[in-house]
Amino acid sequence: MGRAVQWLRSLVFIVQMYVMMAVLAVFFTPPAIFDRSWAYAGVRTYCRYVRWSAVWMIGLRTEVRGQVPSGEVLIASKHQSFLDIIMIVSEVPRPKFIMKSVLRWAPILGWYAMRIGCVPVDRGKRAEAIKKMMRDVQSGDAPAGQLIIYPQGTRVAPGADLPYKVGTAVLYAETGQDVVPAATNVGVFWPRHGIYRKPGLAVVEFLYPIKPGLEREAFLPQLRTRIETRSKALMAEAGFHAPD
Repeated sequence: MGRAVQWLRSLVFIVQMYVMMAVLAVFFTPPAIFDRSWAYAGVRTYCRYVRWSAVWMIGLRTEVRGQVPSGEVLIASKHQSFLDIIMIVSEVPRPKFIMKSVLRWAPILGWYAMRIGCVPVDRGKRAEAIKKMMRDVQSGDAPAGQLIIYPQGTRVAPGADLPYKVGTAVLYAETGQDVVPAATNVGVFWPRHGIYRKPGLAVVEFLYPIKPGLEREAFLPQLRTRIETRSKALMAEAGFHAPD
């Protein structure tokens, strides 16, 4: 009975979450057309609203730990569900993502993603898109900020083991920027698919930055070890223990 009630609460939460996206878009979009700061304010307000409503609707609290990155940095984050995106965007000052090109056509979400400087990438053209983004930032045609990337390239369920792709190392070398690893346990509570949301404490934790200058062969293993070690600890904190 308890799980059925929580499933129903989860359904209501998801519905109102997308309704509120449309409501806030009505307010923020007109000024955001002329002033990009309104687009940042809109996405941050929405993400904070989702975090707030999750507490009292489904019993899911959220916490961001560590020093929130600012300035021109790369954030290399474990990606388990939409919730880790929401939590990061609610905190960093100028977030932008490398995203699948098709997402630019998503209602509301796509327009705001483009407005805050997200980089749409067609399959096989990631390097070209990144170089254009860097040129646009340097020329002032695109906003500076925190570029959020997912080293495994997709959402990864708790306990699953997917390789870390070389693209993160390429960005690290080409940009010459600090890379801030981010660990999380959000997938324990908010899965990649389905409706059910589990109550508890979901955490995203920013770790100590990796400074520029490492070779690819040293960078990727260090990044993987730090993110995976801390994510496993956070998931254990949430009561989930990955199989050995």
